[in-house]
Amino acid sequence: MTTTPYSSPLPTPRPHLGHALASEWTKLTSVRSTLWTLGSLVALVVGVGMLAVVQTASQDYENLPYTAPALFGLMVGQIAVIVLGVLTISSEYGTGLIRTTFTAAPDRLRVLTAKYLVFGTVALLTTTLSVGFVGLWAAILHSGPAAGPHGLAEWAGALAGCFYVTLLGLLAMAVGALVRHSAGAIAVMLGVVTMPPVLGSILMVWPVTSGVGGLVLRYNAPVGLFQLFGVQDNGVGGAAMPSDLAQMSLLVLVTAAAVTASYAVVRRRDV
Repeated sequence: MTTTPYSSPLPTPRPHLGHALASEWTKLTSVRSTLWTLGSLVALVVGVGMLAVVQTASQDYENLPYTAPALFGLMVGQIAVIVLGVLTISSEYGTGLIRTTFTAAPDRLRVLTAKYLVFGTVALLTTTLSVGFVGLWAAILHSGPAAGPHGLAEWAGALAGCFYVTLLGLLAMAVGALVRHSAGAIAVMLGVVTMPPVLGSILMVWPVTSGVGGLVLRYNAPVGLFQLFGVQDNGVGGAAMPSDLAQMSLLVLVTAAAVTASYAVVRRRDV
């Protein structure tokens, strides 16, 4: 007696990255944490930025880009991007739903890639639109001759700054994948962002460690954002500040290393 193998009447397409992207997009847009974190980012950047623009005069922008007021809110708003980056993956580990995700999509690297792409795109677009709105607001209110000439370079610098913040979010997501604990990963990222200026200042006190302290004070997230947005700094201890490319390259290397480690760990570690 021969048996005929079962054939489903429903279409069974081969899973690909597009399916994973659609799934991660649904997850990201259907949870309240996304609304609260990105909403706070927009409120801080746009709200604080617009208030700063109203309090300034046209001559204040003679040596400052129009996007500079957005930096005030973004210095705090970057924390929202970091928190969302962590929660994008660590919340699934906390609730145990990561088991369901990997059961439905056994290719873990594809799932992780989709998470990085969806989160990175959303974070970059939200940050760029918020900063761009503040910059346009400043350009409209203070576009007189007293403001001096303004070119595309300052807008390109602001875009680079938005990408810098997005990289911090991707780094936070990679740390979340490695730690698998929301509070722990957020604490690590807050330390990465807020501790270098404090640690550098402490190390500058002793002559033996002053060189290391100077490096820490020159290479950190707040200083990198200020430089990318075109806000000049006089340097630390008379030393010249690193270039924008150096600041960006350092964060790219650190983020790339963390993302690579997250792929290796997620692939090998049991959930």
